[in-house]
Amino acid sequence: MKRSVRQLTRTLVTGLLAALPLIVTAAVFIWLGRLLYAWLGPSSLVGQVFVGLGLGLSGSVMLGYVLGALIIVLGVYALGLLVEAGLQRGLARLVNAVVSRIPLVRNVYDLISRFVDLLSQTGDDGLKSMRPVWCSFGGSGGVKVLGLLSTPEPVEIDGQRYLAVLVPTAPVPVGGGLLYVQESWVTPADVGMDGLTSIYVSMGVTSGQVLGRSPTLPKTPDPAA
Repeated sequence: MKRSVRQLTRTLVTGLLAALPLIVTAAVFIWLGRLLYAWLGPSSLVGQVFVGLGLGLSGSVMLGYVLGALIIVLGVYALGLLVEAGLQRGLARLVNAVVSRIPLVRNVYDLISRFVDLLSQTGDDGLKSMRPVWCSFGGSGGVKVLGLLSTPEPVEIDGQRYLAVLVPTAPVPVGGGLLYVQESWVTPADVGMDGLTSIYVSMGVTSGQVLGRSPTLPKTPDPAA
C-alpha cells in the first residue's frame, strides 16, 4: 500500500514539474493581460477616452470603445504619415513654444521628449549603447551584480568617476534601480541582452547556461576513513 502511494506521489510530482513551465508562462501572460486591461480597458482612464470618442457613433459602450480605439489608431497613423513627409516640424515647434511657457508641464514634457529622442536614435547612440556589465561591489573580490550600463560616459561625484548602471529585478526585469557605481568597479559582461534577461526572469536558474558552469572539484579524501 505504501509503495503504491509513493509511486502515485512520484508520478504526480513528475507531471507537475513537466507542466510547471507551461503554467508559469500562462501565468505571466495572464498577468500582462490583466495589467493591459487595467491600463487600457473600458473602465480605465485611457479606455474612458476611447469610449467618449466612439460613444457618439454607437449606443453600446463596448462598441464605442472599439470605435474610439480605432479613431486613435488612425490618428496616430496619420501623424506617422506627417512625420515621414516632414510636415510635422512646424506643428512640433508650435507645440514646444506653447508647452515651454507652462512651468510644471514643460519639465515633464522635456523629460519625455528627451527619452523619446533617446529611443529613436540609431547606431551606437541611445538605448542601443546600453550593454550588460558586472558591478563588483567592494572591488574585484567583492559581490558581483549583473546590471545594464545606462551610458558609457562617466560622471564625477565627490571627485571620483562613476557610471550609471541599471540593476533589474527578478523575475520581472522591467523594474529595478539606478545605481552610480565607481568606474573601476564596472567591467563588461559577455552575456548579451538575452542572457541578462534570461538570468533575471529565471531568478538565476539559467546562470549556469548563460555564464557557464564551474567545473566540479574532486572531493578530498577523508584521512580518517
